[in-house]
Amino acid sequence: MFDTERLNFKRLPIVTVSVCALLLLDRLTKNAASELLSGREPFSVVRNILLFTYVENRGIAFGLFQGRAMGFAIVAAVVSLFCVYICLRLPKGSRYLPVGICMCAIIAGALGNMIDRIMYGYVIDFIYFKPIDFPVFNVADIYITCSAFALVVLLIFFYKDEELKEII
Repeated sequence: MFDTERLNFKRLPIVTVSVCALLLLDRLTKNAASELLSGREPFSVVRNILLFTYVENRGIAFGLFQGRAMGFAIVAAVVSLFCVYICLRLPKGSRYLPVGICMCAIIAGALGNMIDRIMYGYVIDFIYFKPIDFPVFNVADIYITCSAFALVVLLIFFYKDEELKEII
């Protein structure tokens, strides 16, 4: 099913360092949120627009499917492994760098939330946009959402069909 002959394992260190750097930022922000916001009133960053508040999300995106943390941890692990596979399959050259960046950010986001689910049974969320009453989210969610959106845009508008065959 997966063509492993074209895997470029020389990329693994840069993928690992990139993911670890992004994951560190996610962990630092969640730790800060836990220490500074837990049990306290929301902190207004931009008055009536952006608030920092502490929420324990026991579901997935937007609090859906509460109480199934371990199932989502397994899904995150599978998604992360698939993204690593894509990173190692990318053709040489800077043309595919945006895909690699998106994959690294998705891996970091998935692992960041997976770590929370395994360690605590919930994900620490703390960023809230008040005007649109958007669900509270975290840095890992930003990685996943922005990268998935960028990836869709890239796949639709930037890469040709024959180039996509080179990736998968």
